[in-house]
Amino acid sequence: MAVRIRLKRLGRTHRPFYRVCTMDSRTPRNGKAIEELGFYDPMVKEKDARVRLNNERIAYWLSVGAKPTEKVQVLINKYGPEGTHLEAQTEAFERLKTNKPTAPPPEALPELDSEPTVEESATDESAEPTDDAVVDTPATEEEAAPAEEEAAPAEEEAAPAEEEAAPAEEEASDEESDD
Repeated sequence: MAVRIRLKRLGRTHRPFYRVCTMDSRTPRNGKAIEELGFYDPMVKEKDARVRLNNERIAYWLSVGAKPTEKVQVLINKYGPEGTHLEAQTEAFERLKTNKPTAPPPEALPELDSEPTVEESATDESAEPTDDAVVDTPATEEEAAPAEEEAAPAEEEAAPAEEEAAPAEEEASDEESDD
C-alpha cells in the first residue's frame, strides 16, 4: 500500500481549511485518513501561524516510507522536525495569543460636560422627597397584605381538591383489577 502525506480539505466556500493527513494514495481527497498529523489554515494573516504539525508523527511516517505531496513537502521543510521557520512560527503563535481583541473599558467612552441630560434631570427630581411619595408608600403596603391573605385560602382550597382526586383514582384502579 502506497501511503501519502497530503492535505484533506475542510471548511466552506471561500474559507478553506486543511488537515495534514496520512492516506492511502488511492483514497479520494476528503476520504478516510489513516492519521491526522496537523493542520494548515491559509486564511490566517500571520504567515508563520498558518501551519501546526505533529513533528514526531511526521518523522515516523517519513521513516516508514510515506511520500508527501509537493505542498506538504514545502510545509515540512519550513515547519517540520528540522524546519527552517520554527522560531518564526513560535513567535507568530505568541503574537496571536497576546493580540486578542478586547472590548474597550466603559471609562473610555466620551463624557459630556455640558448641561445635564433628560435622564440626569429626572433623577435629580426623584431624589427630592415629596409629600405624594410618602403617602403612596403606606398605601401600597396595606394593599399588598390583603392580597397575600387572599392567596393563602386559594391554596388551601386546591389541596382538598387534590385529595379527593386521589381516592377516585384508587377506586378506578381497584375496579380494573377486579375484572
